[in-house]
Amino acid sequence: MLAAARGSRLIDPRSLLATVMTVGLVITLPAAFASGAPHIGATSGAWLAISGLGNVVGLLLNYSALRIGKVGMVAPITSTEGAVAAVIALVSGERLSVGTGVMLAVIAGGVALAAKAPSGETRAHEARAALFAGGAALSFGASLYATGKVGQDLGVAWAALPPRAVGVAVLALPLALSGRWNMTRSALPYAVVGGIFEVVGFVSYAFGARHGLAIAAVLASQFAGFAVVVAYFFLRERLARVQVIGVAAIVVGVSILSALRVG
Repeated sequence: MLAAARGSRLIDPRSLLATVMTVGLVITLPAAFASGAPHIGATSGAWLAISGLGNVVGLLLNYSALRIGKVGMVAPITSTEGAVAAVIALVSGERLSVGTGVMLAVIAGGVALAAKAPSGETRAHEARAALFAGGAALSFGASLYATGKVGQDLGVAWAALPPRAVGVAVLALPLALSGRWNMTRSALPYAVVGGIFEVVGFVSYAFGARHGLAIAAVLASQFAGFAVVVAYFFLRERLARVQVIGVAAIVVGVSILSALRVG
């Protein structure tokens, strides 16, 4: 998240994502083929497509949000991806407890508060960033759920491959062919680091989802608290009081939801 925030302010989001996806493909492609070619049926193919497209769209929206908004606001909203995936899992068959429903409501309220900003130009930028972050959470949530299904059916290596392959096919190659793939020396390290850690996070989640999809989805969202603290101390970000309340509600709600899911 922090590497993405830096990189998105140095180059345009599409070029950053193209580089991140290319780095990820270089890492995941050999591992996928080394694990052997799986049998991909219609159902598995659909999950692969949702996983890949959801992740690519989510990252593009997330980078767009970070380009104009604060990490301390964007990260918590994006972190609700776990709640989105958990809801999908619950709708697909798991039982929704009263406590889970209450925490989902708290998280939704926190998102609404975190999206608020003082009047003026800052408010317009923060509102756009919140909108992008919310769209990213929805896309990531669908991708997380699909990734868990792919990881269970096809293995972890093949779960990590689709987003990178889709990203390179629909974004990196067109940008390269049209000469619109921008990259600078200052932005390259952030893009490479982002590509590596995207794969690490994806693989870690896929392993966890094999033992409990809803639990892994929500626990994967705990990055928000860390991102908020780092943004405050190292990026000198300051949020309005109502946004701080919203961020706190999101972090607490997601944490309690994690505990409920684990329990």
